[in-house]
Amino acid sequence: MPFIAAVSKVDLPNKVDQQEVKKQAREMFAADFPQVDRLIHAFDNTEIIDRNFVKPLSYYAESNTFEERNNEYVRSALTYSVQAAGAAIQNAGINKKEVTDILFVSTTGLSTPSLDALIINELRLDPHINRMPVWGLGCAGGVSGMAKANTLAKANPDAIVLLVAVELCSLTLIKSDYSKSNFIGSSLFSDGIAACIIKGDNHKQGVKSINVIAASSKLYYDSLEVMGWEFQDKGFKVVFSKDIPTFINDHILEDITLFLDKQGLQLSDIKNFIFHPGGKKVLDAYANVLKTDGDFLKNTRETMNNYGNMSSATVLYVLEKFMNEGFTDGYGLMLAMGPGFSSEMVLLKMTN
Repeated sequence: MPFIAAVSKVDLPNKVDQQEVKKQAREMFAADFPQVDRLIHAFDNTEIIDRNFVKPLSYYAESNTFEERNNEYVRSALTYSVQAAGAAIQNAGINKKEVTDILFVSTTGLSTPSLDALIINELRLDPHINRMPVWGLGCAGGVSGMAKANTLAKANPDAIVLLVAVELCSLTLIKSDYSKSNFIGSSLFSDGIAACIIKGDNHKQGVKSINVIAASSKLYYDSLEVMGWEFQDKGFKVVFSKDIPTFINDHILEDITLFLDKQGLQLSDIKNFIFHPGGKKVLDAYANVLKTDGDFLKNTRETMNNYGNMSSATVLYVLEKFMNEGFTDGYGLMLAMGPGFSSEMVLLKMTN
């Protein structure tokens, strides 16, 4: 079974208090968004304390074009991807030339060549490395990326896979979009960059081991409007539905049960819940449906409190928290939902 050898995350230099973001958002939206005073409480209901931003808060009040924001995405995504990847490679105790595969996950900017090519060039990785850029999975991308890394490592027991997830959500903000979705999105989404090293069977594990056992992916029919982007001249217009907690209430327990049943397991066998924090209402829906004892979403909730929703990268921040602060021997479940509408799950065996 492939295993996770290292995870690294980036703490961006612009950590901003949620109340500061709230104040600026109100100033930006007040003149042209009549609902601003009715919806401004959304910033307080997120349970987010600090947000991770790639630029100073003042940047987002300035006038800038989609071209300028996307150029900043490419520049910053490369800078921080190299930082995260370098740390993961070092933590895994390998030489960068040993990396056989690179998976790059993102949904918040555009680049051709894709960012994996830029990372290979900057880090001087093996020029024959297998590349897999993954775009468009949104919040589900981190878990899906882990599943795809596992597939690569199962196919080649000698593989050393570098998984990089970069989401610079703040750079997608369209100041002139006075929709409810954009306003609510501005209360939740942040920037995050994380990297993982996944190794195949022929590599030796350390004292602690986190093996990837299985994965599951599900697309829910006729739910395309729940989450995504509309591409406009001014950039990425967010599509963000209030129906996400409803999907969790209606589907997630059955989906998890069927997935675990295929592995001969039950929900009670899961000791570590590595969930993507879509927001307070999403976490409340998980807690309500799964009814697991104790604060099983503690690491997920604290990650959201301290960083905000960083889309695909967030679940890897949660995983890093488990790896650095401790986990319970037994099984772990990674889970995230994203555009499609879809869910992604990865089953882990975690041993101290």
